[in-house]
Formats: sequence, C-alpha cells, structure tokens
Amino acid sequence: MAERTVFQSLSQRHVVSLGPQASVWESACVMTRANCGSVLILDTAGALLGILTERDLMTRVLAKALNPQTTPTAEVMTPNPHCVDPHTKVSEAVLIMIERGFRHLPIVTPANKILGVFSVRDALPREIGDAVSLAEFNDQVNDALG
Repeated sequence: MAERTVFQSLSQRHVVSLGPQASVWESACVMTRANCGSVLILDTAGALLGILTERDLMTRVLAKALNPQTTPTAEVMTPNPHCVDPHTKVSEAVLIMIERGFRHLPIVTPANKILGVFSVRDALPREIGDAVSLAEFNDQVNDALG
C-alpha cells in the first residue's frame, strides 16, 4: 500500500484563517466553530504570515494573563511557520513534527497556495509508528556520531 501524502490525509479541506489584527478571542471562536486546533494568519493578499494554535493560546495568552479580547493575533502567533508541500509523505510530516515540537503544519504549494493544515490527528497509527521509528533511528545515528 502506497503511503498517503499530507494533502490526501487532510480531514478538513478548507482553510481556517484570519487577519493579523483579529483578536485572540476571535481566533479562539473561529477555531471552536471550525472544530480545529489552529488558525492561519494571512495578510490582505492572502500570504501566510503565521499560525496561532491551541498551544499558543495556552502558553502565550493564558499563562501570561493577556486579555484575549484586546490582544491581536499578530502579537502571539508563530510567525513564518514551517510549511510542507502537498506531496510530502505523512510519515515525513509526522517526523518533522516530532523533531521540531510542532502539532500543526500548513500545507503550501510551490506557488504559495495554501491548501490546509496537517495535524497529527490526520495521520494513521501506522504512519505515526513509521515516523517514531525513523526519529528513534535518527537519534541513534546522532548519538553514534557524537
């Protein structure tokens, strides 16, 4: 069985996005309505500026006691997020997420068209297992090479 790509694995094919001046509260409401864990922050031309995730809300807003109704997403988003091509294999994307501590990866074409956001929830257990095995192998190689 051929391994799926991140685009093939997407459970939600629509892009959840807001502008950088939207409040954190608006972002949380949009994520809640869309039942997703992130919102992409786009400029007026549709270019990707950043991503705001559930983890960002917890660590950069709640833990710092910022007012979500007055804090713009641009102040707490992750700017210039790591993105993957739609043809990236799911296990490769999960490996990136493991190694870099991400939970969400925007999927962007070489022409900068945003297709969606890959989440580990979109991966099958087999694909996660493959990524974990590869991550463990990489750790062993790095340890051996010093």
